[in-house]
Amino acid sequence: MQTIKASSFSPFHLNLNSTSSFPKITNLYIQQNYENPISCFPSIQSQNAKFKVFTAISPSVSTESETPFDERTENENQEEKFEWYAEWYPIMPICDLDKRRPHGKKVMGIDVVVWWDKNEKEWKVMDDSCPHRYAPLSEGRIDQWGRLQCVYHGWCFNGAGDCKFIPQAPRDGPPVHTSKRACATVYPSCVQNDILWFWPNSDPLYKDIYLTKRPPYIPELDDSSFSKTFIVRDISYGYELLIENLMDPAHVQYSHYGIMNVPVAPKR
Repeated sequence: MQTIKASSFSPFHLNLNSTSSFPKITNLYIQQNYENPISCFPSIQSQNAKFKVFTAISPSVSTESETPFDERTENENQEEKFEWYAEWYPIMPICDLDKRRPHGKKVMGIDVVVWWDKNEKEWKVMDDSCPHRYAPLSEGRIDQWGRLQCVYHGWCFNGAGDCKFIPQAPRDGPPVHTSKRACATVYPSCVQNDILWFWPNSDPLYKDIYLTKRPPYIPELDDSSFSKTFIVRDISYGYELLIENLMDPAHVQYSHYGIMNVPVAPKR
């Protein structure tokens, strides 16, 4: 049998009826009858204990955070979220690009065409897909007027992605080449440290992103007192395998045998 009694005295001489900002505290005493103990651990239970004390805090004082836990967690996740398609990515060093022809590359899962716009005197990065029949523009050519020409039907585009000429359109007909549906997709791009970079988002909001956010700058690459060598290899796997490979130096002297100057393993 258990009996519950509530004491009426105020611990620490607090006036429970006052309007003090302190929480009201009530002591509850539970008296146990040990003649018929109900505990399954009688050897642990003290035979001298007659009371157990519990402290209850008045519900008038809230112990909950003002911001719900789920909301805080969601806000933290939003702050830590990394926007993969809102960053600059290198495509190729300029020394490996030929101004006489377009180049097809895949970066961040996006097929792009890189070509030299001689009218604007700068490299352009566009979606490697003609808006007409989706033929790869990287298989086209640069025409005599410095425009990127599709290999399939000869549509021609300038550096802004505008279609400037459709060979099949009647010369005396409507200017169908000015339609927005005839435009190619252009990505923001720039040259820094002799490397061509591009921003993998064609939204007009990022058209001038270079003015507010630039690619990572490495001053040593522009310092003539340093020597530099660019090596580019197209490997058909993602970043996760690349990082795993770079963090495994034990494979170097075997997988790159005869290529890299590494110490020879001692004979055992």
